[in-house]
Amino acid sequence: MRVLAFNCSPKMDKGNTALILGPFLDGLRDEGAEVELHYTNKLDINPCQGDLSCYLKAPGECFQDDGMRRLYPRLREADLWVFATPVYWDGVTGPMKNLMDRLTPLSGPFYEVRDGKCTVALREGVRYGGVVLVSTAGCWEMSNFDPLLAHMKAFCLTACKEFAGALLRPHADILKASLDKGLAEDIPAAARDCGRQLARDGEMSPNSLKVVGRELMPREDYIEAVNQETRKALGRLRRQ
Repeated sequence: MRVLAFNCSPKMDKGNTALILGPFLDGLRDEGAEVELHYTNKLDINPCQGDLSCYLKAPGECFQDDGMRRLYPRLREADLWVFATPVYWDGVTGPMKNLMDRLTPLSGPFYEVRDGKCTVALREGVRYGGVVLVSTAGCWEMSNFDPLLAHMKAFCLTACKEFAGALLRPHADILKASLDKGLAEDIPAAARDCGRQLARDGEMSPNSLKVVGRELMPREDYIEAVNQETRKALGRLRRQ
């Protein structure tokens, strides 16, 4: 299995999203998957210009000479795309949306009806494969991911990809502290199990996904804990 993964957090490997993404990718590697990880903050990717030259003038090729040039062959050949993002304003980060928009050369130019929806066809030479979402959010409720999930499922339909599931970690602002205290080791372990399961069985266990997103503390306690840390941070800034 060839896996192309994107960490779309501006904090890259230092953020909460990496605490879930890293073990998940390790689990894929445990079962022999070839994993290639990119950080969108390190990629030179311009916005899509929407001129559709990749449909008409140079089919399957974007005229922009930037970081996407070397990614297109990898995207075409990958069996699995993994997108990892924190939730910002009910959706993906800006760099991730920019990356998604630049996938246009992998499709078109003709329309077709797929699963009851008018959409563009996948271009010849691009694997169908699957997509996994890894996401973290500061808010406590799991429902905070609903707009993002709807977007990703729609994206998969347009991209002719199977939505293979999502590893979702709510109230993630206390995840690192919980890990440091030895109170949440089961969460990265479950994320790693998800990677093994997907590579080995083609699907992730609902039980493992549930552990990834399990409650770390009651909502009111979480709000108070995060607000207290924010007050401390504001106090330090005022004293500077």
